[in-house]
Amino acid sequence: MTDETTARAVPALPDAQTVTAVTHYTDRLFSFRVTRPASLRFRSGEFVMIGLMGDPHPETGKQKPLLRAYSIASPSWDEELEFYSIKVEDGPLTSRLQHIKVGDEIILKPKPVGTLVHDALLPGKRIYFFATGTGFAPFASLLREPETYEKFDEVIITHTCRDVAELTYGADLIAELKSDEMMVELLGEENLAKIRYYPTTTREQSPTMGRVTTLIENGRLFADLGVPPLDPAVDRAMVCGSLEFNKDIAALMEAAGLREGANSEPGEFVIEKAFVG
Repeated sequence: MTDETTARAVPALPDAQTVTAVTHYTDRLFSFRVTRPASLRFRSGEFVMIGLMGDPHPETGKQKPLLRAYSIASPSWDEELEFYSIKVEDGPLTSRLQHIKVGDEIILKPKPVGTLVHDALLPGKRIYFFATGTGFAPFASLLREPETYEKFDEVIITHTCRDVAELTYGADLIAELKSDEMMVELLGEENLAKIRYYPTTTREQSPTMGRVTTLIENGRLFADLGVPPLDPAVDRAMVCGSLEFNKDIAALMEAAGLREGANSEPGEFVIEKAFVG
């Protein structure tokens, strides 16, 4: 069950964008959309700094912005910007961000950067998107990016969360991709057929239990999908999750012979190191 509201408004402050939609998925997860600066250009998979103004200083009364890096979940062609976030009760930013509503303003610094972009990968046949929690956000962008399907014959997205409800954002997005007429027309039915969705949970019972790192190590991931083990000649990967997850996946990629890439030197896999959640 989601709680969604939508509207449109015009931002009133410099570096501010107006919230146009908010959707709450669980008591820990929500997404929101905001207006897009006319000058903003970004590559699907990149992130920007967003936030809110902090409390006034007790002596000077001045406010400083609370900013954090957030992957843009919407694709580069979207007229608005979408973000997917956790809720942290004592978090300096998310404790307040989780209460935003339609018509509110957030601060957005329009300087996109990041490594989860196609330019940082060498050409390949199959791409893996490995995500935990809100690390799904950049892949929500890339799954809606036509270039993804032009470059790869198979697109495998894994998403590991504690509970089934925490998979809702990703599951809903993939269902929408395959059912929304506009998305089918934009991306192509034959391209959308390339998507292989592999959700797993670590706490609540579900069809596939366990951390995806474990399922890579024991071979179940490949057996379930009917694909061969990782091969640096054809496989590429993007990774976005906790620091521990990123480290573990990187070790598995390197053990399989894949090399980490960057914008300046493309490789077989890339990791997003600036991640909230």
